[in-house]
Amino acid sequence: MRKTFVALLFLCSINGFSQNRINDHNTIGWYAFFLTAKISGKVSAHVEYQWRRTNFVEGWQQSLPRIGLNYKINANVTTQAGYAWIFTYPYGEHTIASVAKTFPEHRAYEQVTITAPVGKTSLSNRLRLEQRWIGRFNSIESEKPDKYVYVNRVRYMPRLDIPLQKDKKLYFAAFDEILIGFGKNVGENVFDQNRIALLLGYRFNPSLRIEGGYINQVVQLGREIDNKSVFQHNNGIVINTYFNIN
Repeated sequence: MRKTFVALLFLCSINGFSQNRINDHNTIGWYAFFLTAKISGKVSAHVEYQWRRTNFVEGWQQSLPRIGLNYKINANVTTQAGYAWIFTYPYGEHTIASVAKTFPEHRAYEQVTITAPVGKTSLSNRLRLEQRWIGRFNSIESEKPDKYVYVNRVRYMPRLDIPLQKDKKLYFAAFDEILIGFGKNVGENVFDQNRIALLLGYRFNPSLRIEGGYINQVVQLGREIDNKSVFQHNNGIVINTYFNIN
């Protein structure tokens, strides 16, 4: 009897939770280019561009250029700080912004990445802190953002790389990144996003590698619709290209 009661209570809680949220499903394609250029023994420049699309390539999801500076503390610890200028486009059944317009974002960030071998594999942990100024429109007629809202976000991403050949050119990689918003201007999305990817990569030489695979992105909107939280479930492909210049 007790087990039956507990089971019913559990099912009711799941049903109640699902009734208080709206789910929006989209197909995405993320294509990214990363360039690292060595400046000195411990300092290097970081340049990247991420071309994020809906329906694989059909429409815009996001345009994300980012620049930064790396400082290599030692063989296993690297810090980075930089700036990103982002445009997020209206997509899906429920757009991220309440006004369905492309909105800009200015973002500063600081991060530390710690990498360590685990047997034949490599485990990296990246912690990133972001300061974000997000453009907001009051109406669809507005030609430029009516205001910029400041929010903070912290991101943590463990990543595992497993070589599939003795020469380590072919490898498998997996990562899971969680993004948490904080500060007075955070709305519904204290939990902001979670991203999981499974990748197959190839190192052509020390200067070039390419990886691609599956990505799952869950995004919680910062607003409610009909008193319900809104979650985007975005699934698709990701292709990353990395260049290193000494």
